[in-house]
Amino acid sequence: MALSVKGRVSQILKAETGVSKGGKEWNKREFVIDTEEQFPRKVCFTLFGDKTSLINNLSVGESVEVSFNIESREYNGKWFHNINAWKIDKPSAGNVPDGPPEYSYKDIPPEPDEDTAGDLPF
Repeated sequence: MALSVKGRVSQILKAETGVSKGGKEWNKREFVIDTEEQFPRKVCFTLFGDKTSLINNLSVGESVEVSFNIESREYNGKWFHNINAWKIDKPSAGNVPDGPPEYSYKDIPPEPDEDTAGDLPF
C-alpha cells in the first residue's frame, strides 16, 4: 500500500542508531510535516537505513510531497504503527503559474476611420 501526502516540514528530529538482536546496526531519522488540508494534521514519518539521506537537503518550512507505506506490528499484545517514508519530492519552481502577460500600447486596437464609424446602426 503506497500513499502520498503534501505538507510543510515543521520538525526534523535527530538521527537514532542502534544494534538489533541479531547484531546488525540500524539507523533511523524522523521528520514531521503539517498537511495542507482544511484542518491541517501533523504527521511524523520515519526514514530507515540508506533512506535517511533523503532528509539531508530539507529544511523546516519547505513544502514537500512524501510517499510512504504504513506498517503495523504486535509486541506483547499491543500494536505499534510506523509511517515509513520512501520518497520525498519538492515542488519544482516550474509548476508556479506565470503572472498576467505584459501590457503595451500596441495591444490597443486602432480607432476606426470616420467613414466606417458612420455605418453603425445606433
